[in-house]
Parts: sequence; structure tokens; C-alpha cells
Amino acid sequence: MVQKAKILLVDDRPENLLALEAILSALDQTLVRASSGEEALKALLTDDFAVILLDVQMPGMDGFETAAHIKRRERTRDIPIIFLTAINHGPHHTFRGYAAGAVDYISKPFDPWVLRAKVSVFVDLYMKNVQLREQASLLRLQLESGGERSADPARDGDEAQGLLVELSARLAAVEEQAEALTKQLGGATDGATAATAAHLERKLAGLRSALDALGPGTEGDPSAQVSSQN
Repeated sequence: MVQKAKILLVDDRPENLLALEAILSALDQTLVRASSGEEALKALLTDDFAVILLDVQMPGMDGFETAAHIKRRERTRDIPIIFLTAINHGPHHTFRGYAAGAVDYISKPFDPWVLRAKVSVFVDLYMKNVQLREQASLLRLQLESGGERSADPARDGDEAQGLLVELSARLAAVEEQAEALTKQLGGATDGATAATAAHLERKLAGLRSALDALGPGTEGDPSAQVSSQN
């Protein structure tokens, strides 16, 4: 069963949350509501999210303050934030949004198709990272159990080689999808989007190096390399 990504929707107005759900329902992901900054921070304590849609103008803790808290937490600092706002105070106000850690800043009313497309990119990035972690965990488990040999060394060798071939094929599929996603991002100018894509590429390169190190005639301790990638 394919795991769905979670998208956090933060707005103090129920009608806005309902509209966001209607726009994003076509992505077939899990949409989580939060009606305040405090409620959003509480949700982020227990769940992992692919992207956060955050209203700027909310009573109490506004969007800028909420984003600042999110970026200060190690667990949540890398989650992309898209600011949504019904007010426009010019370039300074927009700059404040990017300074708070937003990857995008969209004024209401917005084009539903554009918003859905932007969210879809970050959902794809998140899913690629999930796949990468799963492959790294599988490889690490195999390495950790490497000392448990059967009475037939030839069979052990065949099984290990078969697993390497399978892992390599799975990783190649993720690499291909990641390359297509990078092309889709194209000339993204915001630093957070570029950094997220670069982070994924580094993870993939590290896992590929560790996997290659397990091939015939290699030396070193690949299990340490894999552990460092997860």
C-alpha cells in the first residue's frame, strides 16, 4: 500500500480551510487542518509533513511567528512553507515572508491550478526522500545481518548478489524520478526549493556510493557509509 504524504493547512477561517481542501483533494494525499499557529505547532510534534500551507494573518500567533517556531525546531526546519495572504503591503512584506523561511508567497485570491502544481512538487520531493530512507534502511539491515551465514557459502553469495541487484534497480528508479523532478523544478529561484532538491541529490549520491562499495573487489566498511546517509 502506497504511503500518502501529509499536507498541513493552517488558517483561522474554516471556509478557507474548506477551499484549500477542495483544491488539493485531487492530489489524493492526507490533508491535516490547523486553525491557529499553536495548533499547527502541536500537529508538527507528532507527524511528518511534506509541505505546510500557512496563512499570514491570524489572531494571536501570526504566520510569520509560526514559521519562525517551525524553522527553529530541528525536526521541522526543512519542511517547505508556502505563505498564503489576503493582504499585500508591497515588496517589504513579501521579503519578510521569505526571510521567515517560506519557499513561496502567494496572494489571495490565487489560481487553484498554480497552487496545486506548487504543492505537488513538494509532495513529490517528500515521497522521493521517503523512498530513499526505505532503501537505505533495507540495505543497512542486510549489512547488519551479514554475519549470519548459512552452511552454504555459495548460496550466501548468490543471495547477497541478488539483493544488491534488487537494491540497485530500486535506487535507479528513484534516481530517474528525482532527475525528472529536478528538471520540473527548472530554474527555481528560491533558495529553499533549490536546497531541498540538492539535499535529495546528495542523499541519492551517497546511497549509490555505498551500494557500489558492496560490489566485488571493494574495500572498506560500507555499512558505515549507509548509516551516514539515513
